[in-house]
Amino acid sequence: MFKRILVGVDGSEHGYKAAQVAGELARHMEADLWVVVSFEEVPRYLGDSHLQGVITARIREAHEILRRAQEIIGAIPGTLTPEVLEGPPAEAILTAADARGVDLIVMGTRGLGRLAGLLLGSQSQKVAAHAKCPVLLVR
Repeated sequence: MFKRILVGVDGSEHGYKAAQVAGELARHMEADLWVVVSFEEVPRYLGDSHLQGVITARIREAHEILRRAQEIIGAIPGTLTPEVLEGPPAEAILTAADARGVDLIVMGTRGLGRLAGLLLGSQSQKVAAHAKCPVLLVR
């Protein structure tokens, strides 16, 4: 049913739980899996002297999140592709999902109540609202 799965991981407990579920699904469905970590664009007002240091630190943190997510996922029969993307998480996940032609997106949710979710607008809600494929939200 699902042969191309994308999981968005942000380093949170819920994100790593989503990675675990995505790994289980990929094994069960014999699917390919993309593990995506996104970091916010670095503001240009920091200036060139600080900009590269901040970018390097964010990329290093993203790779550590990817490493831990891949460890949690474990071996899968399909291809496991890690990706670090720059930009707002929801936009990065949606863009990657479209570009990779995935048929399922898996993400964690912080479990915000309906009112808090409406007021704050979570990344998972944005992805669920705009994705062209099913979205599985993991608590």
